[in-house]
Amino acid sequence: MNFTPTKINLFLIAKLPSAFICGVRVFKIDFESCVTTIKLNWINKNPFKSMFWAAQGMAAELATGIIIMKTIKDSKKNISMLVATNKAAFYKKATHRIFFECKEVEKAKIAVQKAIKTNESQTVWLNSIGKNKNDEIVSVFDFEWTLKVKN
Repeated sequence: MNFTPTKINLFLIAKLPSAFICGVRVFKIDFESCVTTIKLNWINKNPFKSMFWAAQGMAAELATGIIIMKTIKDSKKNISMLVATNKAAFYKKATHRIFFECKEVEKAKIAVQKAIKTNESQTVWLNSIGKNKNDEIVSVFDFEWTLKVKN
């Protein structure tokens, strides 16, 4: 798969339909970061007229997961990936469109290279920061990814 927003958004329909239905989309991906977005709508709204935390989590996780997936693809190795742990903090109500950005490409590259070199399972924490249209931090998610070279 080519790592373009269009290709990844089509991938969501087939492989992560709940994220797609909730409105998660890839906004931008490049060599430095991945940005996902999710807009408040009736399917991801909580009773407090803001976005349900789990909907934010799907967009945040995707921003980190795409970085891991692209790094694995670039390595040309068969490596499994799985979220082991996550943490989140919420600072403002998510009431409109939220953009989640992960800028930790280098951390992902180091973890993948170490998994390949040692042939041992590796973990890496990647951070995804969610901001609203006013560039205010709404929520911050951290995901611990596990990586293992498949033989």
